[in-house]
Amino acid sequence: MFKTVVVGTDGSETATQAVRQAVELAKALGASMEIVSAYEPVPAQRLRQERRETPEELQWAINPREDVESTLEAAAEIAREAGLEANTHPRQGDPADAVLDVAEERGADLIVVGNKGMTGAKRFLLGSVPNKVSHHAPCSVLIIRTT
Repeated sequence: MFKTVVVGTDGSETATQAVRQAVELAKALGASMEIVSAYEPVPAQRLRQERRETPEELQWAINPREDVESTLEAAAEIAREAGLEANTHPRQGDPADAVLDVAEERGADLIVVGNKGMTGAKRFLLGSVPNKVSHHAPCSVLIIRTT
């Protein structure tokens, strides 16, 4: 039924809960796991400054998407701990668009997203990412209650 599962993460605790649920589901179904994280580009001036302040042997690690790489690695580690390999996809731009693009490219059967911490009067509204994903997904969407 579900052969490819896509999950988005920004490294937050609520997103990590969604990753854990997606990993459990993918493992139970024997599905492949695709983990997506979006990033905004780091300005070139900031990169130059960080390189000047960093020892030469570590300067290679300073790049426009260094933060997203660590976010994806942490999510992939959750999958590995469950005995599941995961493909990671760093994408520049809007998080919902990143998830939707990867889902389309990989022919996903299911997208998993968290409901993103809505409380009080906002409890009737989804966060912007799950809302956009649920309205534009090329496949089924599972919204995990993370709050």
